[in-house]
Amino acid sequence: MNASQNSFGMSILVFNALTAWITYLVSCLVAPLAVYKRNSVTYDGPTALGSVNGNVEYGYDQPQKNIFIPDLLAKWPFPRRLNNYYPKVRAESSAWLESFKAFSPKAQQAFDRCDFNLLSCLAYPNASEEHVRSSCDFMNLVFVIDEYSDVSVEEEVRKQKDAVMDALRHPHKPRPKGEWVGGEVARQFWERTLRNGASSQSQKRFIATFDEYLEGVVQQAVDRSRHHIRDIQSYFDVRRKSVGATSAFALLELGLDIPDEVISHPTIQDMEMASIDMIFLNNDIASYNVEQARGDEGHNIITIVMHELDTDVNGAMLWVADCHTKLETKFLQAMAAIPKWGELVDSQVLQYCNGLGNWVRATCDWSFESERYFGPNGLEIQRKRWIMLIPKDCLKGSDDIGPVLVG
Repeated sequence: MNASQNSFGMSILVFNALTAWITYLVSCLVAPLAVYKRNSVTYDGPTALGSVNGNVEYGYDQPQKNIFIPDLLAKWPFPRRLNNYYPKVRAESSAWLESFKAFSPKAQQAFDRCDFNLLSCLAYPNASEEHVRSSCDFMNLVFVIDEYSDVSVEEEVRKQKDAVMDALRHPHKPRPKGEWVGGEVARQFWERTLRNGASSQSQKRFIATFDEYLEGVVQQAVDRSRHHIRDIQSYFDVRRKSVGATSAFALLELGLDIPDEVISHPTIQDMEMASIDMIFLNNDIASYNVEQARGDEGHNIITIVMHELDTDVNGAMLWVADCHTKLETKFLQAMAAIPKWGELVDSQVLQYCNGLGNWVRATCDWSFESERYFGPNGLEIQRKRWIMLIPKDCLKGSDDIGPVLVG
C-alpha cells in the first residue's frame, strides 16, 4: 500500500470517528432537552390583563426563557399539615374581609383565589378554632396591606402604617371617618383576637413586631420609588422585616406563655432568623416571575443576586437553593441544642419551635396550592419544577388595586 492510500485510509478512519463522536454528543443532549421541554409549564390562561400565552401578543418575538424552580424543602423534616377548621374559618374570614369592600369585585375574586386562609391553616395546623380564625384574619390583613402598599408612594404607605398601628394600639376606639380601609380591618382583627384570649406575651410581641414589619414595608416603598436595587446583605436586613414573619410567629404564642428570657435565648433566636430567611427565600422564588412581569421585581432576592453576582435567573435560583440548604442546617442544629428550662416551659418551647419549622413548610406549599403566583398550574409546576418566563412588564398597567394573577 502506497503513501497516498495510507493517507486516504487514515482520513476515512478520522471521519468515521468524528461522525460517531458527534452522533454520541447529540444523543446526550437531545434526551435531556426532551425532558426539559416536557417538564416546562406554560401559562395559557387569562390574567387580569389578558392572556400570556406566547410572546407575540405582547410585542415580543423572542423565545421565552425557562426558569428552574428548585425544590427547597426536599429534605425538610416538617411535613404538610392542615388545620381541621380550614373549611369553616376560610368561609368566615373570607366573608369578613369581603364586607370591607377593600377591592373591586374583579379584584376581590382574584384576592379570593389567592386563598390566604389556606396559608394560615397550613401554618397553624394545631391551633384552636378561635386562634386559627384570628390567624386567617391576620393573613388577610397583611395581604390587604401588601396590595395597597405595592402601588403607593412612601408618604401614602407611611399613612397606612400609622392607621394600622393606631388601630392595633386602640382596638376599641372607632376609626376616623374617611380613613384608609386597612385601619378598620386591623382594628376588628385585633379586637377579636383579644376577645378570644390572646396571651399577654403574644400581645406584646405582636404589636412590637408588626410595627417593625410595617417599617420594612415603608422602606420597600422608598426603594421602589428610587428604583434602588440593594446588595444582598442590606436586602436581607430589610426583607427580614417586610416579610412579616416575626408577627406570624407571635401568633404561635396566642395560647402560650413563654418568658422573655427564653424567647430571647440565642438558640431560639437562631431558629427564628433561619426560619425568617427560609420563608422569604421561598416566597421570592415563587413570586419572581409574576413580579418581573408587572415590573415590580426590585424587592426580590432573585433580582438582587442577578444584579450583584452578574448571573442570570437560573444562576440566581441555584444561589438561593444553596443558601437555603445552609439555613436548614443552621435551624436543625439550633433545634438540637435547645436548653432546658423545666417541663412547663420546655413543652411550650417545643410547640413554638415546631411552629417555626412548620411555617417554612406552609409558605412553600401554599405558594403552589393557591393561585397567587402560578395560577391553576401550581401543583403541576411543583411536580415538574420548570416554568416559562412571562414577558417582562407585560402585566403592568392595571388601574385596579388587587392581585394580578396568572391563569
